[in-house]
Amino acid sequence: MSRVVFLLLPGVHLLDLAGPAQVFFTAADSGHPYTLGYVAEQPEVASAQGLPLRASLDWPELGPEDLVVVPGWRARTLADSPVLGPASLRALREHHARGGTVAGVCSGAEALGQAGLLDGRRCTTHHEVQDELARRHPRSHLVRDVLFTADDRVVTSAGIASGIDLSLYLIATRHGPAAAAQVARSMVVYSRRNGDEPQTSVMLRHRSHLSDTVHRAQDLIDAQFDKPLRLPDLAAAVGVSERTLTRSFARVTGGLTPLRYQQTLRLERAEHLIGQGATVHAAARSVGLQDARTLRRMRARAQ
Repeated sequence: MSRVVFLLLPGVHLLDLAGPAQVFFTAADSGHPYTLGYVAEQPEVASAQGLPLRASLDWPELGPEDLVVVPGWRARTLADSPVLGPASLRALREHHARGGTVAGVCSGAEALGQAGLLDGRRCTTHHEVQDELARRHPRSHLVRDVLFTADDRVVTSAGIASGIDLSLYLIATRHGPAAAAQVARSMVVYSRRNGDEPQTSVMLRHRSHLSDTVHRAQDLIDAQFDKPLRLPDLAAAVGVSERTLTRSFARVTGGLTPLRYQQTLRLERAEHLIGQGATVHAAARSVGLQDARTLRRMRARAQ
């Protein structure tokens, strides 16, 4: 069972909080082991929209598989932001030091900066305060015009609805693209994704369309991307001809065929496994490739 703990600060934006919370809540409903918790430096926190929120004063015991999310808050400038107390700053730093992931939505990146977690790492935030974040934390590497960044288990997003994109990315990397696709479809989320950011999930990049036929085909590929998939079987499963499926798929994914989509999923998952310490051979076998040589060729073509 993994915990997702939200650190609530005064003036918290409800969508910064509710978007990611809904993603992990929906993932739990789909069978993934998540429990949600809320902590704050006072027992009741006033949201920016006027709804009072109650939270625990005590941090739960956290492990490497757990996630801490800091939703953004309302402030004219980051200089006007709440200053985190020593206990909160220590909790953020210690959780990351133990191998855990920390995330900041919108101005929540400022909280990670106060904890020193942006130093030497890529980050982003809402476009209105990007320049100020860069000035306040000059050792960070600000990335502009993206929905989210991920760097060494420090994840930041541009703000408001982009917290949903960030959370779907985390679901995709933890449980695979099929799990993220299931959550996205349940939430009816097919908006633009972070296409210019290399950490973004292939699944998320190519879900910004309204073709139900292609979505159903992608659901099948996402769930079985590590297995042989024949185009005739895929077309039959979604009730169209092979030609119709291929043409529709290419039209909404920028030219990808179903097979190419499957291969990009395999490559993305393999890269993630290698980044976690797996050998090229083990990563290749895990994603359904015959040998490491095939994976090396795929990686070379993608560069």
